[in-house]
Amino acid sequence: MATNTSFQLFSSSNDKPNLGLGFLESSEPQLPPPPPPVEVLSSEVSSSVKYTVEPVNLDGLTLLKGRVSTKEVLGLPNSDLVPGIYEGGLKLWEGSLDLVKALRSEIQNGCLSFEGKRVLELGCGHGLPGIFACLESAAEVHFQDFNAEVLRCLTIPNVNANLLEKAKPETVSEVRFFAGDWGAIHQLLPHARESEINLTSSSEHGQASAYDVILMAETIYSISAQRNLYGLIKKCMNQPNGVVYLAGKKHYFGVGGGTRQFLSMLEKEGNLILYRRDYVSGTRIYSLPIDSQHCCKSLTGLASVMAATLVTEVADGSSNVREVWKLSYK
Repeated sequence: MATNTSFQLFSSSNDKPNLGLGFLESSEPQLPPPPPPVEVLSSEVSSSVKYTVEPVNLDGLTLLKGRVSTKEVLGLPNSDLVPGIYEGGLKLWEGSLDLVKALRSEIQNGCLSFEGKRVLELGCGHGLPGIFACLESAAEVHFQDFNAEVLRCLTIPNVNANLLEKAKPETVSEVRFFAGDWGAIHQLLPHARESEINLTSSSEHGQASAYDVILMAETIYSISAQRNLYGLIKKCMNQPNGVVYLAGKKHYFGVGGGTRQFLSMLEKEGNLILYRRDYVSGTRIYSLPIDSQHCCKSLTGLASVMAATLVTEVADGSSNVREVWKLSYK
C-alpha cells in the first residue's frame, strides 16, 4: 500500500534565517533597474538579425532550434549572461532539453495532459518546452523572457518554425509573448492575479485567472531573483489543479542557486513538502526522503499544501547534475 510521508529538505535554525545552502550563498552585485514589462507581438519579429535553424533530437522527438548572434542581437560579446541586462535567453541550455523529455515521459505515464490547458513558460529563450505544449494541443501558450530582443530575434522565429513544420491546423494554440522582470510581468500576463495566493487560506481562488501549467528551465541560478520568481508562480498558478515543472542544475556552483536551494526556500516560505517518486507496476508510489537530513513537517490546519516531486535526475557528465521537479498542490 502506498504511503505519503513528508520531509523537510534541509534542517535549519528558526532564529537564523538562510536560504538552505549557506556555503553556496554569495553576495550579488547591485543590478540596474529592470526594463518595464511589455508584450511583444508576433508581427514584431526581427528581420534584421540573421536567424538559422537546425534540428535537435529529443529521444525520438525532433524539434527545431534557432541560432542567432548575441553580439548582433544585443551588442554584447558571446556570453552566457550579463546579470540585469541579458539573462542568457539566446543560449539553448541543457535544462530546456531535459524538461521537454520529462514532459513527454509524464504524458506517456498518464501524469500530464496539455490538451485545452493554459500554459506559461518563464525564462523561455528558445521556447522548446512551450513549443512542445503547443504541439500537444494546449489552448494557450504564453512565453516570457527578460529581454524583448530575445523574443523578437529568437523565440518568435523559433515558435513559427516549429509550428509551421509540425502543428496540426485544428489544434493551433493561441501564442503570446511577454518581456520583463518577474517582479512586474504579472501586470501584463492575462491569467495572473494581482496578489499572491495565501497557501494557508481556506478561501476559494478563481481558477479562471490562472495558468494550468507553468514551465521553466534554468531559471533558478540567481538567488536574488528567486523571491520574485516564486511570487510570480503564486500569482499565476491555478489552485488547486495547477502544476509547475522546473528544470535546473542541482547546484549552480559559483553563483549560489540550484534546484535544492530553491526548494529549500519554498519549503520555508510556502509550506512545501517533498516526495521522491517511483513507478512500480504502473502504480505511482511516494516514498523515502529526498535528503538524508530531514524532519517531519506538521500539516495540521493547512487548507492547501504545495508538494515537490522529483521527476527525473540527469547525471550525464556534460555538466553539473541536473533535475526536473514537479510542483503541485496537495
